[in-house]
Amino acid sequence: MAKTRAQTMEENRAKLIAAGRRAFAEKGYAAASMDELTAEVGLTRGALYHNFGDKKGLFAAVVDQIDGEMAARAQAVGAQMADDWAGLLAEGTAYIEMSLDPDVQRIVLLDGPAVLGDPSQWPSQDTCLQVTKRTIERLIAGGIVKPVDAEAAARLISGAALNAALWIAASDDAARVLPKAIEAFRALSTGLLVDPRKG
Repeated sequence: MAKTRAQTMEENRAKLIAAGRRAFAEKGYAAASMDELTAEVGLTRGALYHNFGDKKGLFAAVVDQIDGEMAARAQAVGAQMADDWAGLLAEGTAYIEMSLDPDVQRIVLLDGPAVLGDPSQWPSQDTCLQVTKRTIERLIAGGIVKPVDAEAAARLISGAALNAALWIAASDDAARVLPKAIEAFRALSTGLLVDPRKG
């Protein structure tokens, strides 16, 4: 059965994202060659431009994919916890720990902000923010978290996790920085609790 035009376009898009992911991880954004990348998957530069506009558009799609995977992994860790508060801390900690992954470091945490600007403005980060906000709202309603503005609290918790990950990725000794970052993240977050002793 012949493929439809839409199926072919979706397959080409997936091939380009996979090839882009490999190239950006191995060489970094600046050194990644779009001619090599398209040739590797048997497509033309025209296919790249048609699907993503340019190299930056492809990079944004790769970052979005990885960032989405990171969020899903963090949420899966959080879902295993006994309650919303433990889940929230576990999600943030898991996100920070992913900063040790070389592909995450290079693509999302180092090249990402340099190429795409402020990570807090990325669509994938906004999705995470909304999940965190809903969790905070439940915790406030349950009397676990102080009655602060839920969006403000969600932005600060998300920002703390993101900045911890950025710090780790940029450090010369990520393994040494990681436990410091997690300890501080947990201490800051615990300040939101009505009874900080339960943190």
